[in-house]
Amino acid sequence: MDKKDDVLILAIESSCDETAAAVVRNGREVLSNIISSQIELHTLYGGVVPEIASRKHIEKINQVIEEALEKSGAALEDITAIAVTYGPGLVGALLVGVSAAKAISFATGKPLIGVHHIEGHISANFIENKDLEPPFICLVVSGGHTHLVVVKDYGVYEILGCTRDDAAGEAFDKVARAIGLGYPGGPKIDRLSKEGNPDAIPFPRAKVDGASFDFSFSGLKSAVLNYLNSCEMKGLAINRADVAASFQKAVIDVLVEHALHAVQEYHFQKFAIAGGVASNSALRAAFEQECSKRKIAFYHPSSILCTDNAAMIGAAGYYEYIKGVRSGYALNAVPNLKLGER
Repeated sequence: MDKKDDVLILAIESSCDETAAAVVRNGREVLSNIISSQIELHTLYGGVVPEIASRKHIEKINQVIEEALEKSGAALEDITAIAVTYGPGLVGALLVGVSAAKAISFATGKPLIGVHHIEGHISANFIENKDLEPPFICLVVSGGHTHLVVVKDYGVYEILGCTRDDAAGEAFDKVARAIGLGYPGGPKIDRLSKEGNPDAIPFPRAKVDGASFDFSFSGLKSAVLNYLNSCEMKGLAINRADVAASFQKAVIDVLVEHALHAVQEYHFQKFAIAGGVASNSALRAAFEQECSKRKIAFYHPSSILCTDNAAMIGAAGYYEYIKGVRSGYALNAVPNLKLGER
């Protein structure tokens, strides 16, 4: 089924609450991408419970790997290498994927490649945008991370800015909980915002002194909570749609301003977004509009590739593989792994 020189990566992702496996050919062609989500399970608790996530990964890991192989039409002997997320993420969840990948690698003699979760998110852009090649600037926005990064080459990054406190996705989840939307907050705020007025409430846009590419969202989150408490104390009605829309616009304004400032400051013509929050419809629309005005090429993965998935790990793993990167069986989960660390 494959040309002799094709590189097939079996990829595994289990950093948080999705158990995922995929088979990716030559870094850009997804032959299968299987995701077993735990959202319904964790919704009961209002967020991800690490111990429950780990147990569910153990239940599902073999199933999703077998399904990914079957759907791809590739047998295990056809696979070139095994790629797996080893950080950052929940340590127990990461260990399930890492252990499975090491076991397969050991049993088959196939090379093992540890992949950084955030590099995976960035690499998701390579799958559907066949023309996209480094260098470019990428904004990574997810539940745990907000990074503004120069992608200098495949696997080579320079961090321009990051959040000083809450990540953008974390702020979405906390505000969603405060206005009674529940978990997961991002998609629910995105939907409700369509019914609200984004200019109804003047929430603050934070700037970090002396670090124009850094982000801060804890003050915005506090402003929303203060607004809600003030309305309750005064007996005023709260329009949840207006709160959601005004909060979302405050986040998006900061993300767009900082990102496009970096693109112009560093004279790039290509810009990409990645991570779970990159599937937000208002954020995409804002970047489409602003990049179009400035004649900047704008790239983003489809929604399914913005969430945690293994296809993105396969894409990142491919570029590590062709550079000669290999991980030994001492590979371990690193829950606080920084971007660019090995």
